[in-house]
Amino acid sequence: MKTLILAGGRGTRLWPLSRELMPKQFVRFLDDRSLFQKTVERALTFSKPNEIFVVTNKAYRFRVLDDLRELGLELPEENILLEPMGKNTLPAIFWGIMKIHENFGDSVVAVLPSDHMIEVNEAYERAFKNAERLARDYLVTFGIKPTRPHTGYGYIKPGEALREEGELIGYRVDEFKEKPDLETAKRYVENGYYWNSGMFMFSSGVFIEEVKRLAPEVYSAFEGAESVENAYDASPEISVDYGIMEKTDKAAVVPLNAYWNDLGSFDAIYEVIEKDEGGNAVRVDGRKSEYISIGSRNNLVMTNRLTATVGVEDLIIIDTDDALLVAHRGDSQKVKEVYKLLKEREDERVFVHRTAYRPWGSYTVLEEGERYKIKRITVLPGKKLSLQMHYHRSEHWVVVRGTAKVIVGDREVLLRPGESTFIPAGVKHRLENPGKVVLEVIETQIGEYLGEDDIVRFADDFGRE
Repeated sequence: MKTLILAGGRGTRLWPLSRELMPKQFVRFLDDRSLFQKTVERALTFSKPNEIFVVTNKAYRFRVLDDLRELGLELPEENILLEPMGKNTLPAIFWGIMKIHENFGDSVVAVLPSDHMIEVNEAYERAFKNAERLARDYLVTFGIKPTRPHTGYGYIKPGEALREEGELIGYRVDEFKEKPDLETAKRYVENGYYWNSGMFMFSSGVFIEEVKRLAPEVYSAFEGAESVENAYDASPEISVDYGIMEKTDKAAVVPLNAYWNDLGSFDAIYEVIEKDEGGNAVRVDGRKSEYISIGSRNNLVMTNRLTATVGVEDLIIIDTDDALLVAHRGDSQKVKEVYKLLKEREDERVFVHRTAYRPWGSYTVLEEGERYKIKRITVLPGKKLSLQMHYHRSEHWVVVRGTAKVIVGDREVLLRPGESTFIPAGVKHRLENPGKVVLEVIETQIGEYLGEDDIVRFADDFGRE
């Protein structure tokens, strides 16, 4: 079995916890592993490393590589497919399955979103084996038995039972249903419908033929395209559910009787976090973080500082370094409206946290004003930033920890803790960590424009433009 992991989503419903450059599949809000890492570990249940493919946004390339490296896993370079733009799930899945088909011939492929929480148990493995048996003839999706009426999920109405040697292994799909209102959801649950999990199992050959038949505009966009950029330019933006699954006469559903949560909202996150005696689900981040509850009940609190609540109930309180979200539980689906408003304003807090990760390390914005910005830069051993220049700002670097190798114009120096250098605007410069420990530098920027796009790169170890 081959596995295709979808890791290109932006996670707009979990702002400010997730941002465009750090979407929820890479955020570690449950434990020390990201949801993407957990998905890769599930994929290894049935696939070897060279049989795992990842489709992701090109902006997430180094997040994928770093997460894989932490797992001690290295996928072949051609197995990481970088989308030039987002066009929903059908183009992403079609491109991935085409690549698997080219590399391995007709193959059974599990398609897994990278941002779900799923329990891997005997029932999980049995469901995937049953789906594998059906995938040569059907396009298989996995159905979750509802634990309650839920208005945030789509539903699947099962039809004719599918048996093999007398054993029930799935059902034909009678109908896919959109997210319902509460009364309709209750009726679906009473009538034995399943939640639509968004996970699939396809034979690559069958899937490609169904795309050719049912979504010819997607098929023709990729067939014979000179580049993936051309293919994506020509492809419509369309989901695999709407483009294929709701139209095909080959859809089947396999029941998956394992814990599943798509973590698609803060209400969903509340469900999976252990509660205190007052029903509060709490996650604190950092040594100075603490939560104090005085008569407060059933709240979700995620904070990185001392946070106290007094006499409040059913709230979502998400506190990050640069943003605070307070909402009623039950209204968390509306968080995407906040995201949309900030996006329209081109607010940078949509895109990055105060701490932003780069292939060489990270930086944290400590303070900023109208004409200045102060950052803490962390450079991993053996890594270096690009050789670059800025038009609108000068920079002052002070080494706090480690040893820095610095190029400023034609000058190259080694700086140790307490030593510093100044880089005028318009001068080429580079920062490198030649040592064995992490390098920490305090950077003070001064200038009329301090945006991250004021960078001209002349050389870069990571192939960035």
